Amino acid sequence: PVVDASIQPLLKEHRIPGMAVAVLKDGKAHYFNYGVADRERAVGVSEQTLFEIGSVSKPLTATLGAYAVVKGAMQLDDKASRHAPWLKGSAFDSITMGELATYSAGGLPLQFPEEVDSLEKMQAYYRQWTPAYSPGSHRQYANPSIGLFGYLAASSMKQPFDRLMEQTILPGLGLYHTYLNVPEQAMGHYAYGYSKEDKPIRVTPGMLADEAYGIKTSSADLLRFVKANISGVDNAAMQQAIDLTHQGQYAVGEMTQGLGWERYAYPVSEQTLLAGNSPAMIYNANPAAPAPAATGHPVLFNKTGSTNGFGAYVAFVPAKGIGIVMLANRNYPNEARIKAAHAILTQLAR
Repeated sequence: PVVDASIQPLLKEHRIPGMAVAVLKDGKAHYFNYGVADRERAVGVSEQTLFEIGSVSKPLTATLGAYAVVKGAMQLDDKASRHAPWLKGSAFDSITMGELATYSAGGLPLQFPEEVDSLEKMQAYYRQWTPAYSPGSHRQYANPSIGLFGYLAASSMKQPFDRLMEQTILPGLGLYHTYLNVPEQAMGHYAYGYSKEDKPIRVTPGMLADEAYGIKTSSADLLRFVKANISGVDNAAMQQAIDLTHQGQYAVGEMTQGLGWERYAYPVSEQTLLAGNSPAMIYNANPAAPAPAATGHPVLFNKTGSTNGFGAYVAFVPAKGIGIVMLANRNYPNEARIKAAHAILTQLAR
């Protein structure tokens, strides 16, 4: 009942056509499905429905990068240009892979300018880019930042990003219904997103879309990823990669930036989570301080993600063995996602 009580009003208020919610408690998965994945075909949502998860892709990109570190292909303190000859002589001679992964390269923007629509233009863009802040001093949330991290991490492993993700990382995490490119046989499960005007839409990929916001997955598979982050996986290298993504890199207010994941001391108030996922955190450059030393106290990890037609949220508390995945086929405000998830997690923790 706690899930229904939080989700039903949300669907109504934000006119969300369909939503898949999955929660983990005591090692068990529970699924709650609402509405439709495709209005035209009147297909209902299930835990197998594929949603675009937008920036919830970033923890998977971070896991790929961490895996490259574990495998010795690169280090987080490597200068970015070490992994891309075309960056030699640019600002990236003094920006590290870790700074790219954590949006602290010095002010890369949220999105590429529209005219950056080819590999050549992308390379030229990075070569001419000048930091507004000294690397490591500010967090400015940026797709071109973690996107370049994922791209260079894959190339350090001598593979294209999509192949490394789909053939090594996803299977290594036990995610067999998670895709960058949805294959023909899975298209029937792929939901349509709905725009503000209620038009059915799907993501139009820009440069480094795979690396920054390209994943499509189901609530069952995404909860499996949460479970891997809570209770681990059998593959030793993959386990070390997961552990590395959890490490705090620096703090902005009460949020500590990990690799992909953002974390908070737990228990955490709704207010604190709202502040950490607020427009000020997404659109502004915020001064960053060294991450507080790990205390062994419980933490909550979370990540929001959106595309034009979809809105996702994931949060989990390893010490409590609880987690939640919320996937919707409308992009609705982060604030509403956080409030619902916080209410549900608070009940699960009891």
